[in-house]
Amino acid sequence: MIVEFVRFRHPKGWSREQVLAEARTTVTKWQANEKLIRKHYIIGDDDMAGAFYIWPSREDAEQAHDAAWRDGVMKRSGAPPTITYFDLQMIVDNADGSVREFAADQTQWKT
Repeated sequence: MIVEFVRFRHPKGWSREQVLAEARTTVTKWQANEKLIRKHYIIGDDDMAGAFYIWPSREDAEQAHDAAWRDGVMKRSGAPPTITYFDLQMIVDNADGSVREFAADQTQWKT
């Protein structure tokens, strides 16, 4: 399992609601991506926004965030996104009371 951390600038001076409104326009696209397990939209207090994605593999993440997607971010924000990948080892989920561990080569989401 892979966590992909994507950061990009949102237009200077945008409110939280403006950033959220823009994010809402992407929900259908991400819901249609059968490889995406979960996406957490985030916003910082420094004109930065982004998301944490959980994917079965880095290849799946890279396919979703291809050159066309990166160009779109560049056009909207004036700067390229920053992307970092992490091997997902474990999730503690207090909302549902579960703990999930993932082997290095595990590509299936199991509860």
